[in-house]
Amino acid sequence: MNIEATEIVARFYALLWPMMRISALLLAAPIFSLRALTLRIRILFALALTWMVYPLHDWPTIDPLSPAGLLEIFNQLSIGLIMGLMLQVVTSAILLAGQAISNSVGLSMATMIDPNMGNVPVIGQFLIVMSTLIFVGLGGHAMLLALVLDSFNSMPIGQSLMGPAAWGQFVTWSSMIFLGGLLTALPVMVTLLFINVGLGVATRAAPSLNIFSLGFPAMVVAGFLVMILSLPSIGGRIQWLWLQGLMQTRGLVGLP
Repeated sequence: MNIEATEIVARFYALLWPMMRISALLLAAPIFSLRALTLRIRILFALALTWMVYPLHDWPTIDPLSPAGLLEIFNQLSIGLIMGLMLQVVTSAILLAGQAISNSVGLSMATMIDPNMGNVPVIGQFLIVMSTLIFVGLGGHAMLLALVLDSFNSMPIGQSLMGPAAWGQFVTWSSMIFLGGLLTALPVMVTLLFINVGLGVATRAAPSLNIFSLGFPAMVVAGFLVMILSLPSIGGRIQWLWLQGLMQTRGLVGLP
């Protein structure tokens, strides 16, 4: 069997475009972007997904060194990165909620070094681990991979570019960092606020008791008790954030 060099180059160019979008997604998406997944594992995973999706579509042959090819490289990388960043908004919201809870409890100085996010409060790290388990339990990793494979139908190679509407949707969705973090941490923050108000009233009524000297350990104990009681509510809010993130990502790439 004789295979011409031009045919090999054409097949390589056709295989290059879906792999760029998939590789960009794996670089930015939750779980797949963790440093525990080394570069070799990501490359092999991207190759496996590209090889699976390759027979399902007719891929155009575009020279990557031409102006149209350079524009298409930017387009595919942008699509994959923004799909991953749409879900990273949820991770940032959960991290912000953990930081708000830590500040309310009085454990803002209790931090640890996360290799993926840097200096993170301990409670924030706990919420990140819990959100990762919820994401995997929901099958979010499978839904995300199915989403990127379906995106080749709604946004085929060489026929569509992401316009201002898509970027505007991403900017609008990024406000969920603050809203989602507030909604997640709200049960603990409100309860601890009332406890602080009670301590303030007691200190004002009896200044000689020096209640604030006992307030810090009491706030820590009360904060952990309230957080344990609020875990079902926090877990439900995290699940809602993940589902909203997946729905926003589907709408971003034009899927119903």
